[in-house]
Formats: sequence, structure tokens, C-alpha cells
Amino acid sequence: MEIGRVNRFEVLKQVAFGVYLDGKELGEILLPAREVPENCQPGDYLEAFLYADSEDRLIATTQKPLAQSGDLARLKVLDVNPVGAFLDWGLPKDLLAPRNEQQESMHKGRVYLVYVTLDRPSRRMYASSKLDQFFSSRHIDVQEGEQVDLIISGTSDIGYNAIINKTCRGMLYKGEVYEKLEVGREIKGYVKSLRPDGKIDLSLQRPGYDKVLKAKEQIIRVLQERGGVLAVTDKTPAGEIHELFQISKKTYKQAIGALYKAQRISLGPDGLILKGTGDEEKNG
Repeated sequence: MEIGRVNRFEVLKQVAFGVYLDGKELGEILLPAREVPENCQPGDYLEAFLYADSEDRLIATTQKPLAQSGDLARLKVLDVNPVGAFLDWGLPKDLLAPRNEQQESMHKGRVYLVYVTLDRPSRRMYASSKLDQFFSSRHIDVQEGEQVDLIISGTSDIGYNAIINKTCRGMLYKGEVYEKLEVGREIKGYVKSLRPDGKIDLSLQRPGYDKVLKAKEQIIRVLQERGGVLAVTDKTPAGEIHELFQISKKTYKQAIGALYKAQRISLGPDGLILKGTGDEEKNG
């Protein structure tokens, strides 16, 4: 039986205020009458979430929380006091994010990415936005080039921190990301490299896409040098494209597609327009 998780219980006996479930080594666990399924009888099995109530007694509920022990979740702050922030996780008893477990001070009404876990000595569930302590910075069962699931967990001067497959953490470098990534966003990515120090470099592009990344940088640089407008289209000869950007026409098309998708450029009838230059409308 796992506290802070949904477990499968056998119903032991009925009482006026609910039923008692077999909590194995944890003893008998009460499921309050208001949550007992219709026609529930001793010997039946049911799934219920196990946690400590407001009086720190172990209790079961058939209500499903928004997150269980070991989960990452974006949860809203309902209230704040000197002890910490109280988060809405879908149960009557709010989930506490203690003040010393907050990466930054939490504020009422805001949503934060937190790790939900169990303090085993007290049997109390709590949330923490200090995510690094729960995820190793060293690679765990991932390979270079592998596609992985990422959750953006924070930002820094050099890029975005991300949780990889909910097991370890890596870095997406700012110069290789052409869109704004919000904390908590779930996105597919790739393991770019496993560094000698054990840390993991990530990419949003499939391995082998490095030449396209460099091409995007080169196109942006040339656009900036030319005032944000460049008379290059799909019909421009490959030789002219190579002279401008030192890339093939195929790589140019891939880079233009990626820049357009990331809303870094717009495509006017006469060529490329760098976003934010004020020329989009008059060339649109």
C-alpha cells in the first residue's frame, strides 16, 4: 500500500459511517460513507486514493487528486500564510507547499509547477517547486539521438531547464530555441549529447538537424544586416542562395520553414521579412 497513491483495496466491513478497507501493513483504512459506491459489500475490491486527513489520520477517498506522489503538476495557489502556500489538488484538504520548499515565493491565484511527494516520517503529502532535488542532473537510461518527453521546469541565462521522461533533467540552450517556452509546458525533444560530466544537452530538433539550426542563424543574421528585408524566394537560383548564406537550397527551405513556424519571419511576395522590423504590413 502506498500513501499518496491510488491503491486497490479489499472491503473488510461496513459501519454506519462508511466501510473499512484492508490497508495491509497500514491497518484498516476508513472510506467515509459519502464516498462508498452503491451496493458495496465486504469482499468487494475498489480503487481509492490513500492520504492523511486534516487530523493526520490515514483515510481513503474515491475522489481522484490532480496529482499523486511522484507526479509533476501545475497547481493553483488557493491561499498563503507564514507556513506556506496551499494548493488546489482536487481534494477537500489542500496540498501544502512549505515556505522552504518554494523556489520563489508563491502568490495566491497563481499556478506553479510542483513535484508532489510524501514526507514518510509524518505520512503527510506536500508539494515542492524546488525540482532539482528530485531529478538527477546525470543521464539515466537515455541515449544520444533518442526522442524524449520534456517538461519545461525553469529558465536561466543560458536557456531552459527541462525534466526528461520524468526521471532526470537537462538543458535546452537559448540560442537553439526559436519560440518562448512556458514553465510547465510538455513538449517532445531529443537528447543532443551526453556530456562527460554526466549532464544532458537537449534539442527540439531531430539529430542531424544541426546544419538547419546554423542555417536559421545565418538567415537571421543576413536579414538583420540588410534591414530586415531580403528579396529571396523559392524561385531564387540555388547559386544565389549559396552565395548569400553558404547553404544548399534544400537546407535553405528547411530553415525558412522552421523560422516561419516559429514566427521569426514572414513571407512577402518579394521575399523574406524579419518579424519586428515594422516592414511586415507594408510588404505583406
